[in-house]
Amino acid sequence: MKRLLSFFSYLLHPLFIPVFTVLFYFFCGGRYFQYQDMYVVFIQIIILTILLPMAIYYFLMTFGKVTSIMLSDKAERRIPLAIYAVLLLVLIKKCITIGRFPELYFFFFASLISTVIALILVFMKRKASLHMIGIVSLTVFAIGISIHSQVRMNEIIAFLVVCIGLVASSRLEMKAHTYTELALGALTGLLPQLVLWYFWV
Repeated sequence: MKRLLSFFSYLLHPLFIPVFTVLFYFFCGGRYFQYQDMYVVFIQIIILTILLPMAIYYFLMTFGKVTSIMLSDKAERRIPLAIYAVLLLVLIKKCITIGRFPELYFFFFASLISTVIALILVFMKRKASLHMIGIVSLTVFAIGISIHSQVRMNEIIAFLVVCIGLVASSRLEMKAHTYTELALGALTGLLPQLVLWYFWV
């Protein structure tokens, strides 16, 4: 069981959530997109939210600034979170613009806010679960898409809620977080998404 929970912890790592979100948006969002548009967005998302953060992580690890990709230590989170916030800003300014993909724009805008909140919490000596921020953000986005497109997505939403439970259990099993840190992460992922619903749902 412990090995299975660890698998979910890596599978639903915060770095992969943007890709899962874009996949959901393109294939379940109730809108038609040309293949070329989807391909370009996928490449941009992979570069800005996975490849560049991974490259920066290994660079920081080389200089002893981080020791684990899970960023368990509070002090180690500062530089990666700040850089990730900049990458998200580039994403919504240059790639996922409000005119082309309004729903995705507000998802990533909310993600940027969540990232900044997580960074502020680090300076306040607090730690929010980045895993919970990611999976809760995706779940709220899926609910928003369901409401916005007036398409029933009960199975997908139920699956994502189960994923929230699995992620929380895995982080507790791995002793990576306390209950408070998980709750803080869930709220940090939830509230910005809910607030920005006003502009698109």
